[in-house]
Amino acid sequence: MADFLLTDAADEELLSDAADERTHHFILQEDGGRLDKTLAALMSGTTRSYLQKLIEQGAVTVNGRPADKKTKVAAGDAIAVTLPELRKLEILPENIPLDIAYEDSDLLVVNKPKGMVVHPAAGHDTGTLVNALLYHCGDSLSGINGVERPGIVHRIDMMTSGLLIVAKNDFAHQSLAAQIKAHSFTRRYEAVVTGNFKEDSGTVDAPIGRHPNDRKKMAVTEKNSRHAVTHYEVLQRFGGMNGESSYTHLRLTLETGRTHQIRVHMAYLGHPVVCDPVYGGGRQQFSCCEGQCLHAREIAFVHPRDGRIVSLTSPLPDYFNAVLHKLASRAE
Repeated sequence: MADFLLTDAADEELLSDAADERTHHFILQEDGGRLDKTLAALMSGTTRSYLQKLIEQGAVTVNGRPADKKTKVAAGDAIAVTLPELRKLEILPENIPLDIAYEDSDLLVVNKPKGMVVHPAAGHDTGTLVNALLYHCGDSLSGINGVERPGIVHRIDMMTSGLLIVAKNDFAHQSLAAQIKAHSFTRRYEAVVTGNFKEDSGTVDAPIGRHPNDRKKMAVTEKNSRHAVTHYEVLQRFGGMNGESSYTHLRLTLETGRTHQIRVHMAYLGHPVVCDPVYGGGRQQFSCCEGQCLHAREIAFVHPRDGRIVSLTSPLPDYFNAVLHKLASRAE
């Protein structure tokens, strides 16, 4: 994908009437191909399907004229994307307590509990993190991902616990999403997986896409997939004794952030995350752990406003410590 330049409206006569802060302007430095694909690269953290809807609604112009998603854009083209206003009443604020690890005027980092859905979806209209954020932040959330995902820069699964960053404005959202795309945003997890790793550390570099036979699952596949890289490091091994199964406590660092990436990569290696209901790692021995034993432990990023490094660590939750305790006591 070509390099792009985000311009300030004051710098271009063509953009001189752009007073609406919901409108984002881009000048292409090189040919970019299809409009929807180009926008997906420009606006990291925004889904391509959402951008296609904006194009269909006439909210995207190329050189001042509405364009089709298949429109080919070239060097020198001026693209304007006007984001819709957040409709305040479609998702109701709910007074749900938040475990806030960090907060300022641009962003906040929450420690999401296991079982909480990040944003409303089919079957989860209330009780989500977004409902809680709307109550806590009011109108101070970025609008880049639309009314259903205000402020959401990245996600973690419902049954995964841990740190998640939320943007309070589009400036912060764009900066954080760009860091994630450039792999400079650190996301480090811990997990307990089945089996024993021979190596103390390693890397899984295997593309992830939709499972060919089950659309609800992801899989390592070459077809319609995206590049995915996970680095792992062994923290502790719990060897099988007296015929019992072995387990490994891992630290995992995401280089990319695909759907279910860690869970899919571990299952691909033959070491599914303990208690994972989708990819294996049965929970028969761990009644203390409902859902995968996976915790978003650390994040680190450059603050969008002042450039300082923000590094945060979340303590292991009770369910995770209970699994470790059970494995440790079994070995005694």
